[in-house]
Amino acid sequence: MKKLLALLLALTLIGSLAACSKTESGEDSQGEESAAPRIGVIQLTAHPALDAALEGFVEALDESGFAYEIDVQNAGGEQSNCATIANKLVNDKVDLILAIATPAAQAAAQATTEIPILVTAVTSPAYAGLVESNEEATGGNVSGTSDMNPVADQIDLLLSFVPEAKTIGLLFNASEDNSILQVEMAEKALSAKGIDTLRFTATETSQVQSVVQSMVGKVDGVYIPTDNLMADTMATIVMVLNPAGIPTVGGEGNMVTAGALATYSFSYKELGRQTAAQALQILRDGVDVGTIPIGFYNGELETVINGKTAEELGIEIPEELQSAVQ
Repeated sequence: MKKLLALLLALTLIGSLAACSKTESGEDSQGEESAAPRIGVIQLTAHPALDAALEGFVEALDESGFAYEIDVQNAGGEQSNCATIANKLVNDKVDLILAIATPAAQAAAQATTEIPILVTAVTSPAYAGLVESNEEATGGNVSGTSDMNPVADQIDLLLSFVPEAKTIGLLFNASEDNSILQVEMAEKALSAKGIDTLRFTATETSQVQSVVQSMVGKVDGVYIPTDNLMADTMATIVMVLNPAGIPTVGGEGNMVTAGALATYSFSYKELGRQTAAQALQILRDGVDVGTIPIGFYNGELETVINGKTAEELGIEIPEELQSAVQ
């Protein structure tokens, strides 16, 4: 009898040690592996601003030491691809979706009301129909960060280069909701100064060059919002406008790097880092995405001027802006 009791005790002890060993090696008490949370990414297209937002997001997560898996999918600028990717991520049962740019965010929101969605590089999630309000907790499964630009200040910057301007052209993709919002803001700012505006729109890459050529002789300067199509085609845009002597102010710094004259904007990489902080709240801390308000850029804004373009346009940069020349 004593031998039987000793045997049972030994077996119990061995079982307990085995269970402890499995838990410490990353498995739960039932022997199932505990997987790292999975993040699915839908990025509308590859261009420097959106790439920088993703880079900042991943960099901040890595720096936090949080363990995760990530599946990055690029839609190549096609809205239909955004929907396909969104549905795939939902079927894959990812733990969180990061949607970069408005069409990607809209596709994700249409694909699921259950999986938490964080958006970034979306000017106004409320205007795009993603949330009820940009100012309060969203209450649904969507939150994220806005890339709302200081549009009125960007217009002031453009007018500092063309102080005698009578008409400013507004170049954008009419199928992007947040581009329309920024254009409306620009029109309001210019109207307040008594300056006329003309809208010029394209919805496909193949249309951009002819649309830009139609601006020549009609406008004294051009404003381009943070529009994904126009960001993708800046080389074509400046190839027409710069030789024609028409200065362009873009919505973000990478447009200036590509040849636009100037901007007054922020870092998309830092915006991505802000979005990562929200992801950590959800995946690490268990915060409900619906309790997280839309975040706005909280870093410093900066003026950026393309010195080569200024020289080509014959524009003398004011002394107070010399430090912004690149």
